[in-house]
Amino acid sequence: MKKILALIFTTFALGVCSLYADNDKIITKGKLPLVSQQFVDKHFAQLKASYVKLERDFLEKSYKIVFTDGTKLEFSRNGEWKEVDCRYSEVPQSIIPEAIRNYISSNYPGEKILQIDRDYRNYEVRLSNRLELTFDKHYNLIDIDD
Repeated sequence: MKKILALIFTTFALGVCSLYADNDKIITKGKLPLVSQQFVDKHFAQLKASYVKLERDFLEKSYKIVFTDGTKLEFSRNGEWKEVDCRYSEVPQSIIPEAIRNYISSNYPGEKILQIDRDYRNYEVRLSNRLELTFDKHYNLIDIDD
């Protein structure tokens, strides 16, 4: 009997979780948090947005904006940027921390930064030569992936 109740409870819990998962909604740029709007206006004002999306998972909420040139930005629930992916162009230098810019320019001259991701622990940078560099929160290189 306990197994049956556990199975029913688990099935119910998974059903409730699936109702909240993948609950995405197309929104306008004006519905982004103010800090996200300011970021877009400062660094990507010349680009035209293809769509802006509010993504909701069970416990997480984030925002994503995709531009017509393929550039993608992802923001956390509070509006801070999490990812900048400029597939066909270079990430604006003003977004990249100075220590990371200096490291890349001295160790990989001529390479462009196409993508940068950050979280509370580290920064990940993808270069035009396909190398992925990981820096800790103090901008020390901790990993290179090719």
